[in-house]
Order: sequence, then structure tokens, then C-alpha cells
Amino acid sequence: MTVNTVLALGVMITAGVCGSLVLRKVGLPSVTGYILVGVLLGPSITNVIAGEVVANFDVLTSIALSVVAYLIGGSLRLDTLRGIGKIVVWVTLFQSIGAWILVSVVVSVVIWRLVPGADYWQFSFPMAFIVGAISSATAPAATMAIVRETRAKGPLTTTLLAVVALDDGVAVVAYSLAVGICMVLVMPGNGISLAGVVLEPAWHIGASVALGAALSPLTILATKYVRRHEVQLALVFGAVLLCAGLAQMLDLSLIMANMVLGFVVVNAVRSSEEPSVMGDMETVLYTLFFVLAGLHFDLGVLRSAGVLALAIVLTRCAGKYVGTAIGASISAAPDVIRRYLGLALLPKAGVTVGLALLAAARFPSFGDLLLNAVLASTIVNELLAPPLTRYAINKAGESHTHKT
Repeated sequence: MTVNTVLALGVMITAGVCGSLVLRKVGLPSVTGYILVGVLLGPSITNVIAGEVVANFDVLTSIALSVVAYLIGGSLRLDTLRGIGKIVVWVTLFQSIGAWILVSVVVSVVIWRLVPGADYWQFSFPMAFIVGAISSATAPAATMAIVRETRAKGPLTTTLLAVVALDDGVAVVAYSLAVGICMVLVMPGNGISLAGVVLEPAWHIGASVALGAALSPLTILATKYVRRHEVQLALVFGAVLLCAGLAQMLDLSLIMANMVLGFVVVNAVRSSEEPSVMGDMETVLYTLFFVLAGLHFDLGVLRSAGVLALAIVLTRCAGKYVGTAIGASISAAPDVIRRYLGLALLPKAGVTVGLALLAAARFPSFGDLLLNAVLASTIVNELLAPPLTRYAINKAGESHTHKT
């Protein structure tokens, strides 16, 4: 018997919530439970939900990421950010560069040793350099889910959300720079294009910011003047979907556009209440998003690129942790940020995979290996990173939930 799309949705939500409750009993975050349920239900293990059914849910990923981005933007109030602006800039810069450099150096050597006959400067280093650039991104969905679950508030949480909000922009710029340089190494006759390295990412980021800002008046009106909660919810959700759909149509970042939308709204309304009326939808969206992430788990990919994936995971984590510590020290950040922020910046997912798909198409000589390695590292990372983020928030004393 084939599980149809509607039945699959019911199974995903019910099993996902039950799995998250079980794992919370042993001190693990709900995100890990959702992902593990997806892995168990997916094509690689039980095949309860087949691959062709999983493909029908791609739109859910875009919707969930859009709502998460809006919530992150809505958590960044200017009056709170003014005191940590220098910290956010230095930490964002150094944790991104730390991951990029360490992944590039170590992974290039691993590729060179693993792939027989690979030319270091035309194969191993270009591939590792692009993987390193992609590794600078941090997954907003996992981070926000854990912040909401723990009801975290405090300097670590505020800094974490601000850095995550900037990370996507940094990753886009880093990826564009890496592609421009690696095109010269892989195909020496091409030369470095100013448009490809500088103008394209500048347009991508600037236009995404402009789109989010342009759609903010509708959401501001809904939040400020509409009294009925259900009408507010419909209008805000509609604005988020409009923003996401237009971003996809214009080939812009739906994450960045919706972050800007949420940021403008919360600072224009200046309400002491929750900056979003989307809270009623969060549990369902997070459940579907992370169960779906688990459904994409592919044992074959993990087997074929296991060593390379492990190298990417370890070097990215080390680079982010050390880079965060350096940035926090330079900016004279509080001790709690120096000690724990690096552990909270380890999740990665959507943006990383999206950029890997673009790179695989651009560099056919190593595209398949790059994509498999990034996918495998993302699978491992999605299981290991969320508990570390929760651990960091708990150790910082910013969790406000009772243990269940």
C-alpha cells in the first residue's frame, strides 16, 4: 500500500511530535527528534514515505524557511542591537573566515589523498575552497527552533540570532568570491570577472533587502491596526508568502528578504508584545520542516562520501568555534559569549545545500563529489549540532523552560 501525500503529512506531524517528546525526556532538543523520525520513515530505512511522495513537499521547505526568517528578523530590535553591534560584526566576520580557511586547507589535503591522480590546484583545492565558502553559512531554522523551544532570552541568544541573520549574506558573498577565483584555477583561460565576484552578490543581497523593506508596510498595518488575531495571522502569513514567492521569481534570497521584512516590522511597530502573530503555526511548521529534512537522508550518500563529510564537519565546527572566540575577544564580548556562542553556531542546512547545488552545476569536473560530500556532512551535522546549540543556551543560563 502506497502512502499518499495527505496521509504522509499526517504521519509526519504525528510521528514527529511524538518522537520529539520522547527525545526531550532524555534531554535532547525537539529538532533532533523530528530529524530522526524523518530518517526512520524515509526511503533509506523503512520507506514508509517513498521518495516520490517526499518530492511533493519541496514547497513546505520554502514556506517554513520564510516563516523562520521572518521570526529571526522580528527578534532583532534596534534598542537591543545597539549595545552588541560591534560584537556581532567581529564575530560574524571571524567565525565565517575561520570555517572557510580551516575547511579549505584540511579538506583540500583529504581530497588530494582520497582521489587518485587528482591535481591539487585544479581539483582538490578549488573544490575545498568552494566547500569552505559554503561552510560559513549557519542554518536559521534549527537555531530558531531551539531558541523558541527553550524560550531563550539574554545576551548570548540576541547575539546568536543577529549573527545567524548576517551569515546568509556572508555565505553568498564568500561563495561568489570562491567561484570567481576557482574558475581561473580550473579553467585558466577565463580570468576573474568583476561582475561575477563583486556585482552579482552585491545585487543579490541589495535586491533581497529592498524586497523585504518594500513589502513591510502591509505587515506593519496588519500588526498595528488590525485587532482580530486570526485576521492579523492571515495578513502577516500572506505577506511572508508574497515575499518568498517574489524572491524566488526574481532569483533572490527568500531568507534574507523575510528577515528584513520581520526586522522592519518589529522596529516600526515598537510593541512590547511578540513581534509576530505566527506563534500558533510554529510547532507544525518546525515539525514538517525537520521531518522532511530527515526524509531526505540517503545512506548511499553517507557511505560514498563518509570520510570527506567527517572532515568537513570537524573542520567547520573547529573553524566556527575558534573564529567566534577570536571575534568575541577582539570586540571585548562578555565571557558567556566567548565561551558558548561558537557551540551555538554549528547548525547548517538549506543555504549550504542550495549553494552546493549551484557549485555542482558550475564545476562538472568535481561537482558530483562536492555535492555528495556536502549532503553527507549536512546529514551528520543536522544530528549533532542542535544538541550543542541547546547545551550552549543552557550553560549560558538563558533557557527558560522546565525540564520535561
